[in-house]
Amino acid sequence: MLDLLLSQGLIIPIIVVIFFFLTAAIKIVPEYQRLVVFRLGRLIGEKGPGFVLVIPIVDRLFRVSLRIITLDVPSQEVITRDNVTTNVNAVVYYRVVDPNRAINNVEEYRMATAQFAQTTLRSVAGQAELDELLSEREKLNKQIQSILDEATDPWGIKVTAVEIKDVVIPESMQKAISRQATAERERRAVIVQAEGEKQAAGKIAEAAKILNSEEGGFYVRLLRTLPEIAGQQGSIIAFPLPIELKHLFPVAMVEGDKEKEKKESEE
Repeated sequence: MLDLLLSQGLIIPIIVVIFFFLTAAIKIVPEYQRLVVFRLGRLIGEKGPGFVLVIPIVDRLFRVSLRIITLDVPSQEVITRDNVTTNVNAVVYYRVVDPNRAINNVEEYRMATAQFAQTTLRSVAGQAELDELLSEREKLNKQIQSILDEATDPWGIKVTAVEIKDVVIPESMQKAISRQATAERERRAVIVQAEGEKQAAGKIAEAAKILNSEEGGFYVRLLRTLPEIAGQQGSIIAFPLPIELKHLFPVAMVEGDKEKEKKESEE
């Protein structure tokens, strides 16, 4: 047989056909990929990683990556629940956990996931108010992730994370928010200042009571205040009368009362 093939010059074409057949039949699948095989239209299953042998022409192959896919959701124009027009974009991280379902249950799972992520982002952002969209992104991220994960589970896809990247609002609304934040900060500052003055007034009143209850308390306090005043440049301290004279007023008043009582008794 070999001599016949050699004589007819068919050995080289046969070798070429066998080579191409083996090349098409042998597949090397990386660790991060799987081969989904359909044989004569019927799903055989996933194969890999490593060395995989298939039947050319009979088998139809689909390569599926198991690595995390980063999906950049385009900016979506959204009207929030409080009727503010905004533009919201996000990023979605997902991966294929069941290659058979990803190929057999949905056509173009990448496009299907991208379209569903866009509609979900618009729906969730439209149900939230502007303040919630700006300050409670973590809650909205979890809500979008939960909806996407539940919807894509029949497709063999696991959504690992969703992050709202940016919320763009009109310039007029930005100015209004800035004025609101400024007014809120001023209100808090006034409240803090008033509360401090209230506490200071209470402490001053307590100190005044203590100084009044002790003889010579104001005099000692004055002497302690003098070094603070004298330490300032250009300060002038003036005393209209000697401080010691203040102690004479109570004595004079007592003696005057005694003389008045004596005169009244004599009369």
